[in-house]
Amino acid sequence: MEKLFGLSHLFMTVFLYCFANFMVVPAITDVTMAALCPGKDECSLAIYLTGAQQAIIGLGSLVVMPLIGNLSDTYGRKVMLTVPMTFGILPLVILACSRTKYFFYTYYVLKTVIAMVTEGSVQFLALAYVADNVPESRRVSVFGIVSGIASASFVFGNFSTRFLSTSATFQVAASMAVISLVYMRVFLPESMMNNSVCAKNTETTCLLEKAPTKKWKLFKNLPSVDDTICLLRTSSTFSKAAAVAFFITVADVGLQASLNYYLKAQFHFNKDQFADLMIIVGLAGSISQLILMPILTPLLGEEKMLSIGLFFSCAHMVLYSTAWASLAMISVVATFAMPCLRSIASKQIGPNEQGKAQGCITGICSFANIVSPLAFSPLTALFLSDSAPFKFPGFSIMCSGFAAMIAFIQSTMIREAPPPTSCSIDNSNSVEP
Repeated sequence: MEKLFGLSHLFMTVFLYCFANFMVVPAITDVTMAALCPGKDECSLAIYLTGAQQAIIGLGSLVVMPLIGNLSDTYGRKVMLTVPMTFGILPLVILACSRTKYFFYTYYVLKTVIAMVTEGSVQFLALAYVADNVPESRRVSVFGIVSGIASASFVFGNFSTRFLSTSATFQVAASMAVISLVYMRVFLPESMMNNSVCAKNTETTCLLEKAPTKKWKLFKNLPSVDDTICLLRTSSTFSKAAAVAFFITVADVGLQASLNYYLKAQFHFNKDQFADLMIIVGLAGSISQLILMPILTPLLGEEKMLSIGLFFSCAHMVLYSTAWASLAMISVVATFAMPCLRSIASKQIGPNEQGKAQGCITGICSFANIVSPLAFSPLTALFLSDSAPFKFPGFSIMCSGFAAMIAFIQSTMIREAPPPTSCSIDNSNSVEP
């Protein structure tokens, strides 16, 4: 009961933090367009700047996320949660004050720098917190609950935006970000991590025991990079999960980079219409993760649920390129993928390495954040312009569906693997078969 009580505070922390950040999503496209291309529905500069921002954030996060995970294993989840939740308030405060051109550029630079630390870190630290306190047999269901709560905050955040002005949206978001930080510091207990990395009775042994003794001198000041390489080398299941995470993130980021500008150019969407669509998708995700996932996962298994989720995610993206509202409910199943993927990865490592593992997956997703905008931003700008080689405004969205298909194919190769056997640190050739 004590652990469940602690998790209830974690759930509320995730809800408040995500609420503050998600409620500005419908408004940010209009703010960007108004600052860069006033009075226009199509703006290549906005598309390129958004893509460049995502790539820069991904580049920084590639290094920072595994490091944060590593530090959270040493100093605790609560301490490391404080860092992104504090810095994440600042960009919201800037746009809460004004959304003119120069304020927007200030926000753009600050958001780019700060997001290297904040982008995805709260979510993966929350999952590491869950992994510390929940046994493997129940972990995927609780991961689904965490994702479902994030989806619920997405719904409530976008629903709130529907009834607020743009200025009020950012003011409320900044206030909620402060409340989430204060709530976390006051009520969330520190995670109950096992101090023995390779205790006798742990369900999964320590993968980092299998690490070669040779150190990577190039990265000697960043031990988390060594840990990431070790995790990928010592478990074939973990490396396959990492490959799936890369391609599904390429697909998701490609969709995010393209969809809002596509809807703005083709259907003249505004803040309220963006919010309506996001409410539909978020509501579907909440239903699937809070209700369907805990029921279906014990029956089908994580590996099958992962493949099913990726298949529908692929269909979701491909069909979005030709229609939108009637297909949003496909996300009921598409949202199964990430919680299952994170749970599969968490079971491949020891009890005191959960931060490293989740940080490794998030770092790989950050690398995808570099690759995807470089490909999809020029593609989106080209096919929304008058110089497109053929008329297909949603072509970049369909390409994101192809990336999701690669992730689906890779996911079918993941099989339930036995826990890795303990191995001496001196055995440099020990890998999972």
